Amino acid sequence: VGYKWRKKMDFSWKKVDFPQTDRHPAVCISYNDTQEFIKWLNKKFDGKYRLLTEAEWEYAARSGGKAEKWAGTNNESELSDYAWYDKNSGGKTHPVGQKKPNGLGIYDMSGNVWEWVEDWYEVDYYDRSPKINPLNTSPSHAKSMRSGPWSVSSQVVRTFYRGSDIPYSICDGLGFRVAKSL
Repeated sequence: VGYKWRKKMDFSWKKVDFPQTDRHPAVCISYNDTQEFIKWLNKKFDGKYRLLTEAEWEYAARSGGKAEKWAGTNNESELSDYAWYDKNSGGKTHPVGQKKPNGLGIYDMSGNVWEWVEDWYEVDYYDRSPKINPLNTSPSHAKSMRSGPWSVSSQVVRTFYRGSDIPYSICDGLGFRVAKSL
């Protein structure tokens, strides 16, 4: 694969620059790695597991499509009750489920880690996409990410904020969330 020339990094989802337990989100996972994990998961459990689309992710983050700026709240003064970000994270990830859930009962939809989603990234995709369940399947240089990591400002962990990175990128603020098709 085209990125094998890169120097092997001395960290992985189990080895980062801060303490991690089994309760922490898995980080240092590339988009390509998520696809391999999902293949394994589907084979092991005969399932229909996958990454969320950007549209599904945002609908879930906004408590079922409400106009929430952050998952669970519109009030920035309450954000520390719902999210890990630069003002309260102490420079590291935290075990999942320690903050309040959003209106659907889902934890950590704003902050803690970026989450890979299935869509390819284009800055203006939503200006021309279908309005119902859009999914950008047109390959580009980057895959979309949502949520925002522990290291960024409150503006980046908003429910509508979109990030992107190359599919083989890894970092200690990048993970994923799995969905199961019914």
